[in-house]
Amino acid sequence: MGPIPVGLIVAAIACASILIAVRALTHDRGAAVAAGLGMIGMLVLISGVGPGGSVVVPDSLSGQVWTYLVAGIVLLVIAWPSFSRPPVRTEAPAAQEPEPHES
Repeated sequence: MGPIPVGLIVAAIACASILIAVRALTHDRGAAVAAGLGMIGMLVLISGVGPGGSVVVPDSLSGQVWTYLVAGIVLLVIAWPSFSRPPVRTEAPAAQEPEPHES
């Protein structure tokens, strides 16, 4: 591991890209929530000790940063507002009275 965690940066960009693509292509937060829960679930799974005794995400500073970074990316993509639909008006427009025509 060098002074710049290149793998962590590339992996964060990849995870964010996948979630943004799911959200943009489906126009649905539910699909992004499912993909985000899948990412977090896999992160929890590979953070534990495997049957051979291997750990993919170690319990170190970089492992903890990765865990919180993935959760933050998921929350950000899910909470981002949708700009594809116009805002809904809550009050009806005022009725205009017809102007009398002069004959």
